[in-house]
Amino acid sequence: MARRGRVSIPPAQESSPESVEEVSLEEEMVDPSALTTPESKTVTLAPSGSDDELYQRRGNSSGDIPEPAAMLTEDRLLDNTGRNREAPEGFWQYLLFVLTFRLVNVGDSRAVRERKAMDRRIATVFEHGARYVPVLTRKGGVGKTTVTTLLGMAMALVRDDRVIAIDANPDRGTLAERVPKSTGATVRDVVKLAAGIAGFTDFAELISKDKTHLHVLASDTDPLLSEAFDEDDYNVVADQAARFYSIVLTDCGTGVVHSVMKPTLERADGFVIVSGGSIDEARLASETLTWLEANGHGALMKNCIVALNTATQGTNVVKLDEIEAHFLSRVRDVVRIPYDPYLAAGSVVDWNRLSPYTREAARELAALVAEGMSERAGT
Repeated sequence: MARRGRVSIPPAQESSPESVEEVSLEEEMVDPSALTTPESKTVTLAPSGSDDELYQRRGNSSGDIPEPAAMLTEDRLLDNTGRNREAPEGFWQYLLFVLTFRLVNVGDSRAVRERKAMDRRIATVFEHGARYVPVLTRKGGVGKTTVTTLLGMAMALVRDDRVIAIDANPDRGTLAERVPKSTGATVRDVVKLAAGIAGFTDFAELISKDKTHLHVLASDTDPLLSEAFDEDDYNVVADQAARFYSIVLTDCGTGVVHSVMKPTLERADGFVIVSGGSIDEARLASETLTWLEANGHGALMKNCIVALNTATQGTNVVKLDEIEAHFLSRVRDVVRIPYDPYLAAGSVVDWNRLSPYTREAARELAALVAEGMSERAGT
């Protein structure tokens, strides 16, 4: 086995770079592995670039697309931890918060948490245009207009955008009588003035609204003029509404074969069927679903909500659970609207005077409708 060679290095001398003495090695075999050096790697550094380029790269470090200003929300930027946390809602929760000098925050009460969760469902944000929701039935007197009003109020009260309810009933609708009337204008005026409506200020002169900020566009009180409101007229009104509103509710008539029904259903992103609690009312509502399926609107069934009005005659002797089970086999969900003596008067609806059960039912209906339209938009 060969011995490793010894390397003799002369003592250092102060000499010029030109005077380099030779180094003598003994003539013995040298192990090459002892003389190997690690492989070098070349690192290439990109030019630093200008200050503007550095700023752009820093701004894009979290993604390929710069964030819009709308991303700077309060929820994202405000520190809500520790003492900065928002005061809780609920008597005992708030009392504890105050007595401990804001040190102990157990959060909102269960009722408040449930209310806020419902608000978030109703306030679902929609993109890419307005959403249309017809409310219909084949039988008068089951509360279709009342349900339209409750649904619209529940949405308008919570949402940050605008909600409008259009009365497209050809049989002299009464939707405008459910809110304080501030104008005598009707859908007919929108059709006549459509070319001159430059902005929301012009359109707002043709509608009425209530304290919840629900906007209502009335139908003609003259049955002959109401009947003359046809498919083309509805499209004009719906197009104008879509310019200024995120949700457009349509209070339809009882005639499913009326010409207005065609564009109403073609635009629908979801819809509400109103059924009474009697046997014949439930049958007519179910037959309406059958008619919709037979006429090419079966895809809407997954976003259909049945509002079961339990205030109609005969409800007290009918098994409502069986009616509800029947509709659940055909539609997305069912919401029971309880009897409310305040609504029975058939006059202007004041949200604050409604029974808590009625308000809760209306909010549940609004949440289900909003969620259904959101899911439809995502498909």
